[in-house]
Amino acid sequence: MDLDLALVRAFVVTAETLHFGRAAARLNTSQQAHSKRIARLESLLTVRLFERDGGIRLTEAGRRFEPAAREALAAGDRALAAALDTGQAVRIDVWGHLYAPLRTVAQAVQALGTVEPGPARDWPSAAAALLRGDADLGFGRVHPLPGGHDAGLAQRLVRLEPVDVVVSATHPLAGAAQLRPADLRDSTLWSPAELTRLDFLRRFADEFRIARRQDGPNLGPEHLVRHVRSDPACFTLFPADAPLPDPGGLRCIPLVAPTPLYAWSLAWRETHRHPLLDTLLRGFTDAGRTRRWLDYDPERDWLPDTDHPKLATAGPA
Repeated sequence: MDLDLALVRAFVVTAETLHFGRAAARLNTSQQAHSKRIARLESLLTVRLFERDGGIRLTEAGRRFEPAAREALAAGDRALAAALDTGQAVRIDVWGHLYAPLRTVAQAVQALGTVEPGPARDWPSAAAALLRGDADLGFGRVHPLPGGHDAGLAQRLVRLEPVDVVVSATHPLAGAAQLRPADLRDSTLWSPAELTRLDFLRRFADEFRIARRQDGPNLGPEHLVRHVRSDPACFTLFPADAPLPDPGGLRCIPLVAPTPLYAWSLAWRETHRHPLLDTLLRGFTDAGRTRRWLDYDPERDWLPDTDHPKLATAGPA
């Protein structure tokens, strides 16, 4: 019997999500069609791969099948890439450069070795490049664009990263071991661009009623930290795992009750799935599972409302 890789892919995604609806959404198909693929694979193998009583879980046969199924998909991706001569780099436009997006990409593509990052000013410019075909993939924080300018694009949430508050060592709150977002209401949010262009910072300021706001040009992380260091009344937000270029004279303080999370996503054009896209997505899934990139507790964490729908189709933590 020859395995149909479309059926194998349906199994692997279902094994990751343990939910037929979410698996179907990730594969851009209907739940009915997806269920039929799983049933067809089980019929061909003459074993049940999933138990369906009170939820979805792998059977013993499913657990045995999963590692080999993943290997088969990876081999299929490599074969397709070789046949189509896709040895050229996968073009990934990244944005949110102050927050060092490539450190996350690097942890997911170690085995790929064919990624060519490209600069994007922001998500709108990256979306336009994807729709024109000037980029294969995009990586950064994705949010709804006005006027339907993101129509025809698909995305996958791959990481939720806590953010710290960064203040000068002379800031009145610099001695705190941790802070609540509400503690910052008497401080000034420093935004390294017009706040209307920085969706996450704007939504954070609105949610936690940060009335004092100041913006300036985005001249890189060095300029950002110099400004914060020199102004004891201001603060900015920075990903907890991103290295500051010069932390001297600064304090990075964890935010709690709630902890804001920055959502990193991979995006692509729905009508153009690069042959290595699934390999890259599996790289993010594996890295995310090991590093708990998708941990989210609504009682503990804060996500902007526009990021909540991404949770339904995210890979497993």
